[in-house]
Amino acid sequence: MEFRIERSALAEAVAWAARVLPVRSPVPVLGGLLLEAEGGRLRVSGLDYEASARIDVADAEILRPGKVLVMGRRLLDICKVLPEGAVECAVEGSRFTVSGDGARFGLSVLPLDDYPALPSLPRVRGAVEAAEFAAAVADVAMAAGRDDTLPALTGIRLGLDAVTGTMTLAATDRYRFAVRTLPWKAAGADAGAGEGAGVDAGGGFGG
Repeated sequence: MEFRIERSALAEAVAWAARVLPVRSPVPVLGGLLLEAEGGRLRVSGLDYEASARIDVADAEILRPGKVLVMGRRLLDICKVLPEGAVECAVEGSRFTVSGDGARFGLSVLPLDDYPALPSLPRVRGAVEAAEFAAAVADVAMAAGRDDTLPALTGIRLGLDAVTGTMTLAATDRYRFAVRTLPWKAAGADAGAGEGAGVDAGGGFGG
């Protein structure tokens, strides 16, 4: 595996995927990020069994296709100190090297066979303005429960209505209740009418 990419693009992708990595985990591979280079794009993925993140970078030059699993937070630290410009990443035996403009770093490769399968992404049901969605989540999350013995109350209920073109988010801890409704554009005529789902208010990011 070998690819060339701009430092800023690599750093942004690694930072995004690393958000879901656990701070401490009894399973070492869950601290890893999966890098897959093929078809003219680099994919960076991470998960912690509760949430997963996946991002594709289209402007990567793939020199040798392949995939590798490395410690995500260490790779993020390397990306922060790399010089600006193009960097080259490659698997060399049991090491993953990152080099650019005279700087060179190496990371040990984690066993791919021990890494759990990433969940498949659900079909796209529609679109919503990112800033409005983030603000709505922040508003209703304040009312979500923090008691793990009542897991149903630690989440945010998300309802989609393609007929009215609205998304409704709601949360409660039995003492407080918060609800926000915002515009939502369905991906198809049958996408999301009357559907609902729950997400953990304290969880990570899906991707």
